[in-house]
Amino acid sequence: MSKATVGGETTRRVRKEPDERRDQILRVARELFSKYPYQSVSSTQIADAAGVSRGLLNHYFGTKRELYLAAVQHMLQVPPLPVPAFVEGASVRSRVTQALDGWLELLERNRGTWITALDMMASGGDPELGRILDEARDRAVDRVCEVVGLAPLAAEHDEVRSALRGFSGMAEATTREWLKFGRLTRAQVHMLLERTVLYITEQVVPQLVADVVRSDQETSPSTV
Repeated sequence: MSKATVGGETTRRVRKEPDERRDQILRVARELFSKYPYQSVSSTQIADAAGVSRGLLNHYFGTKRELYLAAVQHMLQVPPLPVPAFVEGASVRSRVTQALDGWLELLERNRGTWITALDMMASGGDPELGRILDEARDRAVDRVCEVVGLAPLAAEHDEVRSALRGFSGMAEATTREWLKFGRLTRAQVHMLLERTVLYITEQVVPQLVADVVRSDQETSPSTV
């Protein structure tokens, strides 16, 4: 066991298993990136707050950018809530409300990390960050399909997933308006997303599927 000084106070560095130590560094990094702008957080700050040496931090994550990408990936892989179960009498709207509440709570707790990720993408981006966010969008579409009961239909029709991918873009844009600029409130973002996904589910998806079926029938060779 060794000691480190952080903010004038002495903290103890306790020997931990590699996975436990890595998770600790990642948790501290997420907290700092969520509270402060990316540019103002240094690797030394993260190492001190985690009670590890700068060398150990570099051993696990390499550069600050790589640690930030790991923090974003970790944040986006943690589901805010289990998918609400279908129960007798429960409406799709109530399931959407519960799922949105959990997702917006996750973003609010990690606002700095989320804002920086979206800013990086808006400014021309970072290929690795783009890959992480793209995978997160696919998981988000899967989750929405489960919540609104469209999973079987989405498995048969790519158009359903494409429509919900468009919705995920709106979700990113409106949460940025809320968390970065304050031009929307959390309640307003919730209302916009809830009404939009319900409209897509109830009005847009049936029309998309009907159009595909009609097109297939028109192009199929007639039988005699």
